[in-house]
Amino acid sequence: MPHDEFLLPGERVDDLERGGLRIIQSADAFAFSVDAVLLAHFATPRNFDRVMDLCTGTGIVPLLLSTRATGLTQWGLELNAEVAERATRSVALNHLSEGISIVQGDVCCAKELFKHQSFNLVTANPPYLPLSTGDLSASDLRRMARHEVAVTLRDVVAAAQWLLPTGGRFAMVHRPHRLTDILVTLREHRLEPKRLRLVYPAPGKEACMVLVESIRDARPEMKVGTPIHIHQNDGSYSKQLLTLYRGELSNR
Repeated sequence: MPHDEFLLPGERVDDLERGGLRIIQSADAFAFSVDAVLLAHFATPRNFDRVMDLCTGTGIVPLLLSTRATGLTQWGLELNAEVAERATRSVALNHLSEGISIVQGDVCCAKELFKHQSFNLVTANPPYLPLSTGDLSASDLRRMARHEVAVTLRDVVAAAQWLLPTGGRFAMVHRPHRLTDILVTLREHRLEPKRLRLVYPAPGKEACMVLVESIRDARPEMKVGTPIHIHQNDGSYSKQLLTLYRGELSNR
């Protein structure tokens, strides 16, 4: 393989089919999913923004955001050292090390790691499930990715509040059954919800994801955008999702 120098045993390189980007993944760890792809499209990067991706995992969100605006300076914060190291190699594989830095550290320690109000945009694809919900995976990495073992919704929102100045944007993907918790927690931390889109697995199904963008110290008024369908009724990816991924579909 042409990328052998970047790989450890059990790893592979996947083509992201966007801008020539590739990503290193491992069968033993939680791979990125459509959640992160949708978040990277839903977020609103502006040229020369300073961007922080909390719970960055594979680094997929910073990689995809690099195709959506110019001059971005990005950081990805990941607790697990193994996962952070793999994400760093993915950044290097794509020759993006000058624009993307992966930091191994705890979201709960964001105040110690980064300066106050030093970012324009924060994104997060955090663990969705409280410890009392669902079956815990036997894999430490998968368990941390799915359940609030090491970081909670409130921890993530508090970190975003610390990192953003007035007018800064915070985009997050989560589960619809946590929507009340999400909106209440955002407002408690002066992050006013301004845009929301629901994601459905297919037409006629219940929503499976929610995308929320909030703005620090903004006035109340939230717009609910058009729904996103991942699949068509025959199980194939919807044209909407495919055009969204290529950057051809409106973000409203």
